[in-house]
Amino acid sequence: MLGCGNVGAAFVDLVRRQQSTIETRTGVRLEVGAVAVRNLSRPRDVELPEGILTRDTFAVVSDPAIDLVVEMIGGIEPARELIGTAIKHGKPVVTANKELLANVGTELYAMADEAGVDLLFEAAVAGGIPIIRALRESLRGEPVKRVMGIINGTTNFILTKMAEEGADYSVALAEAQALGFAERDPTADVEGYDAGAKAAIMATIAFGAKVVAGDVYHEGISRITAHDIAMAKRLGYVVKLLGICELYPETGDIAVRVHPAMVPLHHPLASVRDSFNAVFVEGDAVGSLMFYGRGAGGSPTASAVLGDVVDAATNLVKHTHGALGAFARATIRPIDETSAEYLLNLAVVDQPGVLHAVTGVFARNGVSIRAAEQEGNGPEARLVFITHEARESAVQATVRELRDLDSVRQVGGLLRVIGS
Repeated sequence: MLGCGNVGAAFVDLVRRQQSTIETRTGVRLEVGAVAVRNLSRPRDVELPEGILTRDTFAVVSDPAIDLVVEMIGGIEPARELIGTAIKHGKPVVTANKELLANVGTELYAMADEAGVDLLFEAAVAGGIPIIRALRESLRGEPVKRVMGIINGTTNFILTKMAEEGADYSVALAEAQALGFAERDPTADVEGYDAGAKAAIMATIAFGAKVVAGDVYHEGISRITAHDIAMAKRLGYVVKLLGICELYPETGDIAVRVHPAMVPLHHPLASVRDSFNAVFVEGDAVGSLMFYGRGAGGSPTASAVLGDVVDAATNLVKHTHGALGAFARATIRPIDETSAEYLLNLAVVDQPGVLHAVTGVFARNGVSIRAAEQEGNGPEARLVFITHEARESAVQATVRELRDLDSVRQVGGLLRVIGS
């Protein structure tokens, strides 16, 4: 093992508890032979045998007595070099490192295939939910056209608190930090970078094309207000941070994005609360599937790691491995060229002619309005619009022009509407 933090400690404990069951079912006995860590004296949540800890990571990955490597140190370097060294020494690798895979995953997949060993990474996306195994095995022959889901537990917890308790964003974030759901610096979670890395990995596996973290459009939840949440609820929606991966079969383009979206109450994703995750897969033959469960935490993530370890160990004994195959070059469709329905609210001057002026801006930019209503009167007057499906570039042009209208005091949040 490389690293022994929260997930690593839970993994060691799970191996001990499941050791005899795994051996009975597979004929393979798993033993933790070495654990490489930065600090030997740091207290850990699991008791380790004497002499098993070491600081020498490269000695572990090249040791002939070690059959398989589990990488849980995170980051790109030295994880990439360590995984590469293990593979070159004929050792399968199991990793939970989403940042690494979202940037150089296809390079490592090819290296593992060439060496004839497994590189498995179920725990890198959605914790204990077996979405990667489903995409790379069960749905390998399925023409998948969209993978969409709630893939960050921190943001889902925050948005749940805002929706159910009317809490402001800052209050909900502080509670998430107090409970350990959010880091002291929550940027990676609340601005969508964590979900973006996971979305890149899912898109790569689902569509068989190389998608990296830099291809993903990110928009976080830090600007979502209690008013946005309340307005969505009144209209029959909930707000969720979604990772969305779409394939456009007519061109072969792939669009991958992370942003808040209004989800209708009848949609399965709308009922996913707190820190739970859910991934919705749509295919031509299979229709719609949803995978739901705990997307983070030591025990759920350790369960996913152990499942990969059992597969890799069994394949190693049989002198085989699960190849991912070749990945095509991805043509990424930018966010400006995607389409959705949108909700836009405006604080306006309450006087005759304002609605005509505002709707004229929509019309000039080719954005059709599906529904419109006024909230409040006088200085509290707001206009709320939901559009028909429109191109992102046209909607953004509409927003820019609306900001220049004298009768528009403020352009509020712009939310995409998904699944209506």
